[in-house]
Amino acid sequence: MKSGQFVDLAFAKRLEMVSAVSGRECAQALHVFAPHVLTAAEEIAGGIAVFTGVDSPVTQAFGFGLDGPVSAAELDRLEAFFFSHGAAVTLELCPFIDRTLVELLGARPYRLEEFSNVLVRDIAGAEAFRPAASGVTVRTAKPGEAKLYTKVVTDGFAEQVPPTQSLLEVVEGFFHRPRGQCFFALVDGEIAGAAAVAAQDEIGEFYGASTLPGFRNRGVQAALIAERMTWAAQQGCKIATTTTGPATASQRNFERAGFHIVYSRTKLVRNREIKEKESE
Repeated sequence: MKSGQFVDLAFAKRLEMVSAVSGRECAQALHVFAPHVLTAAEEIAGGIAVFTGVDSPVTQAFGFGLDGPVSAAELDRLEAFFFSHGAAVTLELCPFIDRTLVELLGARPYRLEEFSNVLVRDIAGAEAFRPAASGVTVRTAKPGEAKLYTKVVTDGFAEQVPPTQSLLEVVEGFFHRPRGQCFFALVDGEIAGAAAVAAQDEIGEFYGASTLPGFRNRGVQAALIAERMTWAAQQGCKIATTTTGPATASQRNFERAGFHIVYSRTKLVRNREIKEKESE
């Protein structure tokens, strides 16, 4: 998708469902390799709600409100999904949601949690992607390297997000996605970072990336982006997408690689305690 091209509801829906399916597949992978973890996923009002633990970053809903008007009963059902698992209701909303959902949320005690930016880039079949910086190489993660991938990714952003057990589990869950592939970046032969990509609906989803502190500003992420672009092109993807925090190093890295922002998401949260107080 070229910079400046009109972004419509249909395209936004495709992007949001990539994230929604990603969460569901993480839950499905967890159910297989870590059956002790309680997981659930449910389709509601065009979106997918996922539960992989009360404090899990994957416990949230994507795509909700993009299939037309939303009823109070559907929002009740979504809230019941999260509350029944002891979790807060967490909604990742894109600006294309139906107006009825805006009105419903405005009448309930949701709080604004954060913003994130959705970026995209066209993938041309014959395109040659920028090679890795000097001294940086990238290799495919092997099937038995789930724990290593998980450690590298979580160690890479431990300064901002201390690794909880739930975080370790979901990162490993993404490693086991059947439609995805993980990569390691090496600097002078030593593992310096890691990242993942998955292919769905001709869209390559880039996620799960971090660089270990001692290897930053060495071109690690640029190399991982280029390698994943090559992989996505080989899978027949026409578009690459990722989500970053606003004005972060990740956003800058992807913009340097030709990505551009198409819209921002808003995360809304409703705590379970509030619901219980109202029912007293």
